[in-house]
Amino acid sequence: MTTAPGPGWFDSHCHLQERYLADEAPDPAGGPVAEVLRRAVAAGVSSVVCVGTDAATSAQALALAGAVADGDLGPGLPGVSATAGLHPHEASAGTAAVADLIERSAAGSLVGIGECGLDYHYDHSPRPAQRAAFAEQIALAHRHRLALVIHARSAWDDLFDVLGAEGVPERTVLHCFTGGPGELARCLDAGMFVSFSGVVTFKNAAEVREAAARCPLDRLMVETDSPFLAPVPHRGRPNEPAYVALVGAAVAEVKGIDPDELAATSAAATSACFGL
Repeated sequence: MTTAPGPGWFDSHCHLQERYLADEAPDPAGGPVAEVLRRAVAAGVSSVVCVGTDAATSAQALALAGAVADGDLGPGLPGVSATAGLHPHEASAGTAAVADLIERSAAGSLVGIGECGLDYHYDHSPRPAQRAAFAEQIALAHRHRLALVIHARSAWDDLFDVLGAEGVPERTVLHCFTGGPGELARCLDAGMFVSFSGVVTFKNAAEVREAAARCPLDRLMVETDSPFLAPVPHRGRPNEPAYVALVGAAVAEVKGIDPDELAATSAAATSACFGL
């Protein structure tokens, strides 16, 4: 069961599964997921999307969404929705296990396919395997009419080639956008939403800030990508959904609007993207 978002910040992309909390967020920033979510509420966050990167973390994301919806972690937590997908780093494993999970979960709390896409910076999986896994997950998004969550790094041309061949799902988001105005235009022309992370606060990210300034509000989302890419002044430390307000404030600054307005418009865009 998904939870309709309330007023406040909406973290459109985070990883709250046990693997990420244990490996990337040692005490005191980590701790039980309920504590992380309580800190998010205290920072004004009303909703999050917990994103899967393989079959195991996708199942954990779905379990977390269900536990929060059922009140198993206590009252007063943000709404949690889940996605299921295979990250390009894991593409060599094949999509069968993730596809099976999606087939069994599409009628529940699942709101998106991904994150999936192409990562030619690290090349942890061969590029042909990455392209095949990406195409298969685009097909799953079409089949189940779910949002597609895309990861893209150093692979823009191939990314759009695969999307062109498979067709861009009606609701698609390019998460953790790290391009500039040119890449933003390609995303918008394809009908995508674009999600900005803590990268927008980094000193060397002038092109990302320029893209954020140009992105229409009805297509602009914000995220933490927790536990990665903590925004300034927490850079270099574990990230968490409570920090999405810092990302949003940085985007609001480059757009010349009040952070409260950015919170409302980005939450509306995220709700539209994920069909909430």
